[in-house]
Amino acid sequence: RFGFKPIGVPVTIDAGIHSHPPYNAFANSVGISQAAFFYRGDLTLWGNPSSPSHDKDRGICVSSEADDSCPVSFSEKPFALLPRSCTGPLRFAFKTRSWLHSETWLEYGVETHDDSEPPQPLGMTGCDKLAFSPSIDSQPSTDQASSPSGLAFNVDITDPGIGNPDGLAASDIKKTVVTLPKGVTVNPSQAEGLLACSEADLDRESADSEPGEGCPQASKIGTVEVETPLLEGELLRGALFVAEPNDPSTTASENPFNSLIALYMTIKDPQLGVNIVLEGKVEPDPETGQLVATFDDLPQAPFSHFRLRFREGGRSPLVTPPTCGSYETQAIFTPWANPATTYTTTSSFEVAQGASGAPCPSGTPPFQPGFSAGSQNNAAGKYSPFTMRLTRRDGDQDLTRFDATLPPGVVAKLAGVDKCPDAQIALAKVKTGKAELRSPSCPTNSKIGRVQAGAGVGSQLTYVPGSIYLAGPFGGAPLSVVAVVPAVAGPFDVGTVVTRQALDLNPRTGEVTADGAKSDPIPHILAGIPLVVRDIQVYVDRANFTLNPTSCDPFATNASIWGGGANLFSTVDDSPVARQARYQAASCASLGFKPKLSLKLKGGTKRGGHPKLRSVFTPRVGDANLEGLVLRLPRSAFLDQAHIRTICTRVQFAAKACPEGAIYGHARAFTPLLSEPLEGPIYLRSSNHNLPDFVAALHGMVDVEAVARIDSKKGGIRATFTEVPDAPITKVVVNMQGAKKGLIVNSTDLCAQKHRANATLDAHNGKQSSIRPVVGASCKG
Repeated sequence: RFGFKPIGVPVTIDAGIHSHPPYNAFANSVGISQAAFFYRGDLTLWGNPSSPSHDKDRGICVSSEADDSCPVSFSEKPFALLPRSCTGPLRFAFKTRSWLHSETWLEYGVETHDDSEPPQPLGMTGCDKLAFSPSIDSQPSTDQASSPSGLAFNVDITDPGIGNPDGLAASDIKKTVVTLPKGVTVNPSQAEGLLACSEADLDRESADSEPGEGCPQASKIGTVEVETPLLEGELLRGALFVAEPNDPSTTASENPFNSLIALYMTIKDPQLGVNIVLEGKVEPDPETGQLVATFDDLPQAPFSHFRLRFREGGRSPLVTPPTCGSYETQAIFTPWANPATTYTTTSSFEVAQGASGAPCPSGTPPFQPGFSAGSQNNAAGKYSPFTMRLTRRDGDQDLTRFDATLPPGVVAKLAGVDKCPDAQIALAKVKTGKAELRSPSCPTNSKIGRVQAGAGVGSQLTYVPGSIYLAGPFGGAPLSVVAVVPAVAGPFDVGTVVTRQALDLNPRTGEVTADGAKSDPIPHILAGIPLVVRDIQVYVDRANFTLNPTSCDPFATNASIWGGGANLFSTVDDSPVARQARYQAASCASLGFKPKLSLKLKGGTKRGGHPKLRSVFTPRVGDANLEGLVLRLPRSAFLDQAHIRTICTRVQFAAKACPEGAIYGHARAFTPLLSEPLEGPIYLRSSNHNLPDFVAALHGMVDVEAVARIDSKKGGIRATFTEVPDAPITKVVVNMQGAKKGLIVNSTDLCAQKHRANATLDAHNGKQSSIRPVVGASCKG
């Protein structure tokens, strides 16, 4: 505050600095007294108040008629400092209003030059004489690799001209471009609980505002300290806030740069009335995540020391490089005195330990992922959510993909579940995360579970939830699941992550495999932010969807988890690690087992006739599932080897190219797991036995093979089925051809007496059932 007292009337002038560019000084004089009429005023600020040249103009000497002098005893110190920029014009703005018309402001301005001829000097001169040599020091808060880290970033300037009234001050910094070393990236962990400062929040920041009155405290990620020779003994303090990111779904800009990452820096002192706001853009490299921060149009105010401290701890905003060694931070400064030139300086730091204090990693990073899987309720034959979890340690290779084979008998009820169309999956990939949250792309009835992905380093991760949907064929597999994860964490939205996993079914055992080789990779980096995925939790928890086996034998969920090797951006050095999670159902003995089997021969009943065979297998609902069946037809039925026309080879069968002549019947299998029955031809396929195998190739939403060995037992045809999948069956109908295509020939008149078959049926829970069903025949009466 300045003041003067013409004819005893005090007039005060309040001075300050604007908080935003161009950060110029302003002076206000409000409520000037009407006790004296002011028509004109000349105000001169001395550049060196103690200079003897001002002795006649100070204190009592101003009004004295004598030729007196009023010297002062304090040392000469400069007071006013001219701009350090020679770019013009420099404009002085002025506005005033009268007591009579207090609602009307009159505005005027004076410029240092105009367009007159000859042209006037462009503002100040002599900028080429100003020194400029800032130095930096940049140190992370830890020397451990792949760890959460703060950052201490200092800028120091030596300027002996500031305190010398006859000297020249050094140039101020107009622009700063700081490039952090490769490997120092944004830490996803910081997003958990992080808020952003909007431009409206920033406008509420003032010199005397309390913490939280402007930018939210949860958006603060660092502190600032500034020492300036203009204020001896004063330390200006401030804070660093995360700015509101741009919203990709709108054209409106949420921050001055319309960027994903921007920073607001406030420097304030309530006693001095200082409130400076700086805006910076942070650009991560989209492929490596390397960070470049730019602050432009900085205040023309000299400082000697600038100290920026990013916060430390589990939510630190940065991640240290993954390997030990020396790393260099580069700063490019542009001076106000000569914006056409730049000054580059560097600072180095060392990473001397591995993650968590382990020895420095050498060569390819280690990879020891964790894996767990199982049913929440392991009661045999009951529906239960199935969970799976993959984890990795700090410093390990990135997770890139995984294979998982579920335990035998862990199956899903697909009946009544929709599939997410390919078009909707493609739509999800181009949506913002917030748009996907507002309106999920896949139908609700195709959702079968949820996923949580934990990203970051250190003990505190940022978790992002998503949904899992059933989808159609993918990568050559008949079915797939697709995880749709809106990548919205804290204030950041980096889109929607869509990963699709192919699902294969082993046609012999019924085991389900999520095939990583046919699936989308786990993303490594999004919008320049390495995800550092450390925890993937999968919950297949749709009601009455995942069914437990009816066998209580010990099994396992087997997984192959792939690490990204030394080169994250190449799949050439990716390699798998095998993992197992033990699985065992319980309470199998409580399940019953009393299936029914009916057999009927249709057609010729006389000796030498070739009747058709119809067999119907009907289990009881809620019983244990069938594991094996040994069926021996009565001695009245012989295998007519003369009717074996063509046999399908194993190569032909694998290629689904069996000749039509190798078909000898048809089978249909009904299961509550599917909306439609599985059905298909019955082949005779080559085997290692004396007779070909009986194979029912069932097709539908999935493919299943039912294989039986055929031989003779006590003069009758015997068929032995083994490795029947542990899955519930409602009914199985088998129809074998007769007449000229029939394989069965009668050894006697079927209508002469009753003929019974012998069947031994084994359940997956260990129980057995032996039955002797009557083989019906087409007999009159």
